Amino acid sequence: MHQDLWAPWRMAYLRDLERRRDEIPEGEPVLSDFIAAAWAAPDRDDEMLVVHRTDRGLILLNRFPYSNGHLLIALGVAKPRLLDHTPEERVAFWGLVDHAVDLVERAFNPHGVNMGVNQGDAAGAGLPAHLHAHVVPRWNGDVNFMTSIGGLRVVPESLEEVLATYRALPEG
Repeated sequence: MHQDLWAPWRMAYLRDLERRRDEIPEGEPVLSDFIAAAWAAPDRDDEMLVVHRTDRGLILLNRFPYSNGHLLIALGVAKPRLLDHTPEERVAFWGLVDHAVDLVERAFNPHGVNMGVNQGDAAGAGLPAHLHAHVVPRWNGDVNFMTSIGGLRVVPESLEEVLATYRALPEG
């Protein structure tokens, strides 16, 4: 039986990136700072897919996830490099990363977790002016033929369902 897999947000993302590359002068960032926008609008947490916020930073869903439950972690104050932050800010940042890993493990019980910070354009940072971390749940076999041959990732739940799963967790 033939089955279809739909991930329409991915193509919208790719087309929008291409459009922005064509419209934005060289050297300008392709993405607007959606993290700063989320930080500045706590009343829009649902729309901005914010899972958790503190007085220093936030955890939000990646709109274009590598796997189901992929989280972004950032401080509210935008700085491009980890060492641009004060020691106290770095403690707050890593505390949010710890909390994100806990959320991922309790919500999805993955076989493993990737954690990473892409600092700077050359390291793959989509928002080089706003340092952030990724916490990505992983399962045995989740890198399969779809990724290898088709260049696609399959994410089995909508972002709204993932957000609801995280928010339903008891404080931990």
